Amino acid sequence: MDKIAALREILNKDPNNSFARYGIAMELAGQNLPDEALKEFDTLLRMDPNYTAGYFMAAQTLADQGRKPEAMERLKAGIGCAGRVGNNHALNEMQSMLDDLNR
Repeated sequence: MDKIAALREILNKDPNNSFARYGIAMELAGQNLPDEALKEFDTLLRMDPNYTAGYFMAAQTLADQGRKPEAMERLKAGIGCAGRVGNNHALNEMQSMLDDLNR
């Protein structure tokens, strides 16, 4: 069974499992299926708006597709999330990426 299928099985048992949904999104991004990955990231962040890594990796996926304005908006939302949950490492990473995209 491939990773996506295994993670989808977890979601079938626990539809609110953020880690499994994030894993699916990352696998899809790694398989160069950005639109499918972004749908999973969107679902993840709708269900779990404090899943900070979801914002960063969704922004990375968007930036890789040349969708700079959308990536910047996702980073801004992620920076807000990181501030809310006190994740300074993620906040600094996203701010650095946002600064790079602003150049």
